[in-house]
Order: sequence, then C-alpha cells, then structure tokens
Amino acid sequence: MGKSALVAVGGNSLIRAGEKGTIAEQLENTRRTAHAIVRLVDLGYELAITHGNGPQVGAALIRSERASNQVYGHPLDVCDATTQGEIGYLLQQSLCNELAARGLRHEVATIVSQVVVAADDPAMQRPTKPIGPFYSREQAEEKRRALGWQIVEDASRGYRRVVPSPEPLEVVEEGVIRALLAQRVLVVAVGGGGIPVTRVDGQLHGVEAVIDKDRASALLAGRLGVDLFVISTDATHVFLDFKKPTQRPLERVRAAELRAHYEAGQFPPGNMGPKVESALRFLAAGGRECVITSYEHLVDAVLGAAGTHVVP
Repeated sequence: MGKSALVAVGGNSLIRAGEKGTIAEQLENTRRTAHAIVRLVDLGYELAITHGNGPQVGAALIRSERASNQVYGHPLDVCDATTQGEIGYLLQQSLCNELAARGLRHEVATIVSQVVVAADDPAMQRPTKPIGPFYSREQAEEKRRALGWQIVEDASRGYRRVVPSPEPLEVVEEGVIRALLAQRVLVVAVGGGGIPVTRVDGQLHGVEAVIDKDRASALLAGRLGVDLFVISTDATHVFLDFKKPTQRPLERVRAAELRAHYEAGQFPPGNMGPKVESALRFLAAGGRECVITSYEHLVDAVLGAAGTHVVP
C-alpha cells in the first residue's frame, strides 16, 4: 500500500437526525459521504470503508417480525447480512458515480463480512445491546415467553429486546479484503460490525448478537496495517466535559492522556466511549494515528486541519 486509511462511516452519515430513513434519504446522504471519501482517493489514499447499521437492522427485524405469518422470518445474523448488502449497494453506487464525475478509475466492491466471536465470551451470557422496536409491557412479556428474548425496560419509551455484544476476534474475509486493496479497489466491508459467527470444529455458525461497529473497524484497521483510522461521527471533535459550561475540544492528544480521560468517565458508553476505546485499541495494535470527526470535516481532518487526532 501507499497512503492507506480505513474510514468507519457513522450512522449519522446514512440517516440524519429527524429523518425517517427512507432509501431516498439514505441515498442522498451516501452521496454526500461518497463525495468526501472520493476526495481522499484523489489525495492518493487507498481505502477500506466500514459502516454502521443500527437503524437498518432494527427495521429489518421489524419487517421480519410483522410478516412472519406470511413469509419465513430472519434471525438476527441474517438481518445483519441483508443490511450489509443494502447499505453496501447504496455506498457502492454513490462511490461509483462520484468517481466517474471526478474522472477517477477505481473499482468498488462490497464484501459481506463475517466476524468471529467466542462462544464462551462472557458477553454471550449478559445481553446488553438494545435492538429493534419498543414494546409495551404486555407485548414484551409475550415475546419473552414465546421467543425466549431477553427484555429490558427503557423508562421513558417502553421495553426492548437486548442481545449480546461480544468481542470481535477475526474477520473471516480478511484475505479477500487484502487482495482487493492490493488491486486498488475501494472496499466496503465489516458493515454493522460484521455478521457475528462462532467457529466450532472448523465450521462457522451464525449467532444472534451485535458486534460494536467501531471495535470491529479497529480490529480490521489494525490487521490491515493502515496508516490512518478515521472514525466519522456526529461531532466535530472528542470533547471533554461534553455539554457542560467547561466543554472543550481535544485537537491533538496522546493515547495515554486520552486513556486517562476515558478511565475518569469523560466519555459515555452510549456516545463517544466506544469510539475512544476503539481509537486506543488501534494504536495499541501498532497503529500510527486515529482521527475522530464529523463526515462534513472528513477531508480537512485527514489533512490535519480539523477533528481530534490521537497518536501513540
């Protein structure tokens, strides 16, 4: 590789606040994201692209559940696979069109990606990741009885199913991704954190779980040995004292300092926490630099003029 980067596209780059998430809306958003990504190609970067799928996989589960009396249902791992194809298609088309508009000749490919997790991961016994729609107490109890779901209460909105979120250990298709990148193909992979699978006696088996997208992206970025790991989110920077009068952005920070802030509880688990943790994982695996910023500032951040830059 020459200059190389892995760009983890945040969910806000696909469905923005206040949108319903229609395909037309998602396509318009992927076009904006593709414009920024292709500018990085123009700057000489060879790229792997990952993405979130939270709203899409929730919608896939609703479709499967509500149509279950007419067509066969989809387990969660198959919903992960279908959303990888759906979002991959939208990104591929947008990237192809943007490349053509700029006169750049690059192929684009989406790899439906499986990510190995451990069957005995403690997280498998402690489901914590909410997915799918909200239910009333009565509906939730019926789901628990009929389907064996684990259910948690959200005091303000109802009840939701929770599933395990185990550690990503291995990207099954890593060799294919490497081979495509070596041919300068733009690769979309590990969508939504990948399809969680276990490996038993040499055989792969899908499991009903959700892998954190940023953790899986950090794993792939480290394994590929990219120069730069870019996490796109809805904030321009990582902030200390977020939403407090003392809020301040971090612009360039060393890993040890960032870890100290993380351990002091500066970054909530449901917000910036997983992104900071994933940046630290990438650097601990030998990575050179991680950038966290919004997709609107993606190119400026890669050029060093925006975002939070985390270095060893």
